[in-house]
Amino acid sequence: MLGIIGAMAEEVEQLKAEMKDVRITSVAGMDFYEGTLGGKPVVVVRSGIGKVNGAICVQILADRYKVDGIVNTGIAGSLMAEINIGDMVLSVDAVQHDVDATVFGYPEGQIPQLDVFAFPADARLRELAGECCHRVNPELGVFEGRVVTGDQFISGKAKKRWLADTFQGCCTEMEGAAIAQAAYLNKVPFLIVRAISDKADDSAAMDYEEFERQAIIHSTRLTKALIEAF
Repeated sequence: MLGIIGAMAEEVEQLKAEMKDVRITSVAGMDFYEGTLGGKPVVVVRSGIGKVNGAICVQILADRYKVDGIVNTGIAGSLMAEINIGDMVLSVDAVQHDVDATVFGYPEGQIPQLDVFAFPADARLRELAGECCHRVNPELGVFEGRVVTGDQFISGKAKKRWLADTFQGCCTEMEGAAIAQAAYLNKVPFLIVRAISDKADDSAAMDYEEFERQAIIHSTRLTKALIEAF
C-alpha cells in the first residue's frame, strides 16, 4: 500500500475525490484517507506545509498504516535553467538546505551523526513514475535529480544561485527532504514528485499563482497513474 502526501489541500483533493471505500482517521491534526484508488489500496493525506509537518506525517504512515512506500506529490521551484514551469522532477535524492553544522566539520545540508548526506529515493518508484508521466503527461519534460528542501519559499536570484551551486539541486520546496529523512529512518521506500510552478527567483511570487493550478493537475494525474501501477 502506498502512502501519498501532499502539503496543501489542493495537491491531494482530486485524489481524495476519486477514492472508494474511504475511512478517515484524524491524527496530529491531519486527516488520513484510507481506501482504494484505481482498485489499489492507498492512504492519502494533507500534511501541511513545512518540514516538521512532513516528517510527522511519515511517522504516522509508518506506524499506523505500515505503508510499503511513500510518494510526496506537489509543486516546487526550478533551480535549473533547462527545467521549465510545468515540467516534472522525480527525486534521485533529497537534502535539507537549511541545515548548517559546518562549525563541527559537516558540509552544509548534512544532518550531524547521520550516515548519509542526501537521502536516496527508491529507484523502482522513480522508474514507475517516469513511465507513468510519459504516458499521462506526454507534453511535459521529465527530469530526475536532487530535491533541496528548507522552511523557506525561495524567491530571490541570489538564494536560488546558492542552492544550485551548493547542492546541485533540480528544484526547491518545503517538505520533501524531511519526508525523505523520516522514510529513510523507518526503512520505507519513498519518491518525491514535483511539478514546477515557478523559477524560484524574483518572478516566483508572480509565477506561483498563475501556474500552481496547472502544475497540481499534472502532479495529480501522475500520482494517480503511479498508484494504479504500483
